[in-house]
Amino acid sequence: MTSLKTKVIHGGISGDATTGAVSVPVFHASTFKQKTLGGQVLYDYARSGNPTREALEKLIAELEGGIRGFAFATGMAGIHAVLSIFNADDHILFTDDLYGGTFRLVTKVMSKIGLEYDFIDLTQLDQIESKIRPNTKAIYLETPSNPLLKIVDIETVSKIAKSHGLLTIADNTFASPYFQNPLTLGADIVLHSATKYLGGHSDVVSGLVTTNSEELADAIYLNQNSIGAVLGPDDSWLVQRGIKTLALRMEAHAANAAKIADFLVSNEKVEKVYYPGLASHPGHEIALKQMSGFGGMISFELKDDSKVKTFVESLNIFTLAESLGGVESLIEVPAIMTHASIPKEQREASGIKDGLIRVSVGIEDVKDLLDDLESAFEMI
Repeated sequence: MTSLKTKVIHGGISGDATTGAVSVPVFHASTFKQKTLGGQVLYDYARSGNPTREALEKLIAELEGGIRGFAFATGMAGIHAVLSIFNADDHILFTDDLYGGTFRLVTKVMSKIGLEYDFIDLTQLDQIESKIRPNTKAIYLETPSNPLLKIVDIETVSKIAKSHGLLTIADNTFASPYFQNPLTLGADIVLHSATKYLGGHSDVVSGLVTTNSEELADAIYLNQNSIGAVLGPDDSWLVQRGIKTLALRMEAHAANAAKIADFLVSNEKVEKVYYPGLASHPGHEIALKQMSGFGGMISFELKDDSKVKTFVESLNIFTLAESLGGVESLIEVPAIMTHASIPKEQREASGIKDGLIRVSVGIEDVKDLLDDLESAFEMI
């Protein structure tokens, strides 16, 4: 069986059969010639299909073990297309410390067309059964979650879902296909903000979706083609190029994150560290079971949260910015930045405190990163 290290380079459509080019061409065509009126064609209009986008879509399906893939203009567009397969009055269970953009989509947009929802801690398996209603159709999880790095047992949650006739939808952005494959653990649909680790260079915005069900694939494609928020050919090419180094980057992210997590745990000015690679993390054993690496995301709290502003603004190598998964290290405060759309009371109820700091550990020399953190700690 071909390893994932090889698949990220040679998977999907990795070259051009016509010219022998080892890089997929970028097809800028908006429409395609049809030889006969009403005949079958591979491509007709670029919203419905584009060869460059198709190469990326086949690649994500192969990496995740899906049968078809779908590329969108943003991660949120992909999530919107997936949630649009449900009907008014359908109910979905969402993980409680959900990405702020997804929370906003669910509560401000999908709710207007009648989608019902509950946010629960999916690490507490006994809560799931009690929240399932007659109209519940799916369980939507993130693992590791954003921003508290909770680890949801994908296999167990998927079994619970299937026992009730529900779908399991997994946002795999934090782990990437290199460290985790939810479809092989029982999930039905996998989502990615490909802006993050898959693109990997903070230069493209995109979303990817895959599934192992023909029925679901047809439903997702209908929404992709009808809603129309597809990924353009240039961005499709950029994401595919980024994926070619995914294995090398993920290993470097994880190696650096492990050292930084240990440093933070031992720092007297840090109250708590959230990183699944730590033996003290409540989801560590589950992460060991379902992940091949712990990733590059860390969240932590200072003992004096009044010092958060000074701390993050004192860093030089870590960039104060939203997003994650790029080669450069980023730092942010979720309550003010990525999760500001969630009401304060709800944020705090799910454990997202105002002083929580989230770090996307890059692939720089780890000594430089540790020195940068040390100097910022000295400022507080």
